Amino acid sequence: MTEPLRPGATIGILGGGQLGRMLSVAASRLGFQCHIYEPGAAPPAGHVAAQVTTAPYEDLAALRAFAQSVDVITYEFENVPTASLDALEALRPIRPNRRALAVSQERVAEKDFLTGLGLQTAPYARVTDLAALEQALERIGTPAILKTTRLGYDGKGQARIMTSEDAPAAWEAMAGAEAVLEGFIDFSHEVSVIAARGLDGSVACYDPGENVHRAGILHTTTLPARLSPGQRTDAVLIAARILNALDYVGVMGVELFVTPQGLIVNEIAPRVHNSGHWTQAGCAVDQFEQHIRAIAGWPLGDGSRYADVVMENLIGSDVDRVPGLSRERNCQIHLYGKSEVKQGRKMGHVNRVIRGLT
Repeated sequence: MTEPLRPGATIGILGGGQLGRMLSVAASRLGFQCHIYEPGAAPPAGHVAAQVTTAPYEDLAALRAFAQSVDVITYEFENVPTASLDALEALRPIRPNRRALAVSQERVAEKDFLTGLGLQTAPYARVTDLAALEQALERIGTPAILKTTRLGYDGKGQARIMTSEDAPAAWEAMAGAEAVLEGFIDFSHEVSVIAARGLDGSVACYDPGENVHRAGILHTTTLPARLSPGQRTDAVLIAARILNALDYVGVMGVELFVTPQGLIVNEIAPRVHNSGHWTQAGCAVDQFEQHIRAIAGWPLGDGSRYADVVMENLIGSDVDRVPGLSRERNCQIHLYGKSEVKQGRKMGHVNRVIRGLT
């Protein structure tokens, strides 16, 4: 087995947003330094990382120099170009691995992978043109949702189809990009499991959290989720099956729909996840430290929950509420250091500790 990284080693992170920022903070607590690779200027992670490379993902010389300066490479978002990963992987290990990225970067590949494991997903079909969309609608029915197979997050790259007459406008909204049609699921609520797998194959899962979205963006995650003991066990076992099938190393978010027919996998995210921010207030080892431990080859930490927590995202002008939030008891504030407030932009989050567990 690969020797664990010693304190003082450098972790390379592709992407400099808020997830990279919080990963850097967690790494620093364990004695590691972080080097951020980010195309955009002045990224939030740059405020706390030891070093930042500002260069496009197509700059192979910059990528190689970055790789040579670090001991292991991880990422805070999935959509890193394949050629960039090729250049990096030739020099340093990338954790989580390339297969996890390939599966999660393309929505049809993701659903094929999940159904291949015997897991339930929404009915789906690949769509390459309007005729294919109309054929898929005949099979799957309406209502449905059309999504680009690549990119798209927080409700972007998506179009709802309530009747077949909506098909032309939905396809036009894809702007020529290949898409996937997904049938609607009749679910009571959505939950997510934040799960980790170490280099030694050990798996640790946090308690499932219950998610509420507004305008396609996560609004709150509440712990504990409304689940029976059997559903809670099933959720954790689903996450563990996915991690093991991918020979995964690191933290993953697994979103699930709760239905009378069982748990249906919505999507997976091969990285620390917005719905896992509650762990910062509810666990001794949060998801960010857990990810650093995993990719560094350390033992996974105890993810047991010691408090009930509600995580709330601060979106756009919500950040103006910070003075009032700072007066609340049991309210933990995390701001991302973004200089410009935009509608729909995640500016920070708060974790409210509802009560400690006895």
